[in-house]
Amino acid sequence: MTETTKKTTTRKKTSASASAPKAIAAKKTSSKVQEIRTASREEIAALAHKLWAERGYQHGHDAEDWLRAEQALVGKAS
Repeated sequence: MTETTKKTTTRKKTSASASAPKAIAAKKTSSKVQEIRTASREEIAALAHKLWAERGYQHGHDAEDWLRAEQALVGKAS
Protein backbone atom coordinates (compact mmCIF):
# COMPACT_ATOMS: atom_id res chain seq x y z
CA MET A 1 0.00 0.00 0.00
CA THR A 2 1.35 3.44 -0.92
CA GLU A 3 1.15 6.39 1.32
CA THR A 4 -0.05 9.72 -0.06
CA THR A 5 1.41 12.92 1.16
CA LYS A 6 -0.19 16.30 0.98
CA LYS A 7 2.01 18.99 -0.48
CA THR A 8 2.00 22.12 1.61
CA THR A 9 2.48 25.51 0.13
CA THR A 10 3.79 28.50 1.93
CA ARG A 11 2.64 32.00 1.40
CA LYS A 12 4.79 35.02 1.75
CA LYS A 13 3.55 37.08 4.67
CA THR A 14 2.88 40.70 3.95
CA SER A 15 2.60 43.47 6.44
CA ALA A 16 1.82 47.15 6.28
CA SER A 17 5.23 48.66 6.77
CA ALA A 18 6.26 52.25 6.96
CA SER A 19 7.72 52.00 3.46
CA ALA A 20 4.45 50.75 1.97
CA PRO A 21 2.61 53.20 -0.27
CA LYS A 22 -0.35 55.07 1.11
CA ALA A 23 -3.45 52.98 0.67
CA ILE A 24 -6.61 54.52 -0.64
CA ALA A 25 -9.62 52.26 -0.77
CA ALA A 26 -13.20 52.86 -1.82
CA LYS A 27 -15.87 51.70 0.57
CA LYS A 28 -19.43 51.59 -0.67
CA THR A 29 -22.06 52.78 1.77
CA SER A 30 -25.60 52.69 0.36
CA SER A 31 -25.37 54.55 -2.94
CA LYS A 32 -22.42 56.71 -1.91
CA VAL A 33 -18.76 55.84 -2.27
CA GLN A 34 -16.55 56.96 0.59
CA GLU A 35 -12.75 57.15 0.33
CA ILE A 36 -10.71 55.89 3.23
CA ARG A 37 -7.07 57.00 3.46
CA THR A 38 -4.48 55.56 5.77
CA ALA A 39 -1.60 57.66 7.01
CA SER A 40 1.86 56.36 7.81
CA ARG A 41 3.31 56.62 11.29
CA GLU A 42 5.92 59.06 10.01
CA GLU A 43 3.28 61.39 8.52
CA ILE A 44 1.32 61.42 11.76
CA ALA A 45 4.46 62.02 13.84
CA ALA A 46 5.54 64.92 11.62
CA LEU A 47 2.16 66.64 11.89
CA ALA A 48 1.95 65.97 15.65
CA HIS A 49 5.38 67.58 16.05
CA LYS A 50 4.18 70.59 14.06
CA LEU A 51 1.11 70.90 16.33
CA TRP A 52 3.38 70.67 19.38
CA ALA A 53 5.61 73.44 17.98
CA GLU A 54 2.58 75.64 17.26
CA ARG A 55 1.55 75.24 20.91
CA GLY A 56 4.96 76.56 22.01
CA TYR A 57 6.44 73.14 22.86
CA GLN A 58 4.21 72.70 25.92
CA HIS A 59 4.49 69.22 27.38
CA GLY A 60 1.60 67.03 28.45
CA HIS A 61 -0.49 67.16 25.28
CA ASP A 62 1.29 64.53 23.18
CA ALA A 63 -1.70 62.18 22.92
CA GLU A 64 -3.99 65.05 21.92
CA ASP A 65 -1.51 66.20 19.26
CA TRP A 66 -1.18 62.67 17.91
CA LEU A 67 -4.94 62.15 17.66
CA ARG A 68 -5.49 65.55 16.05
CA ALA A 69 -2.77 64.81 13.49
CA GLU A 70 -4.18 61.37 12.77
CA GLN A 71 -7.71 62.73 12.30
CA ALA A 72 -6.49 65.52 10.05
CA LEU A 73 -4.55 63.13 7.81
CA VAL A 74 -7.19 60.43 7.62
CA GLY A 75 -9.98 62.97 7.19
CA LYS A 76 -12.27 61.80 9.95
CA ALA A 77 -14.20 64.41 11.87
CA SER A 78 -14.52 63.97 15.61
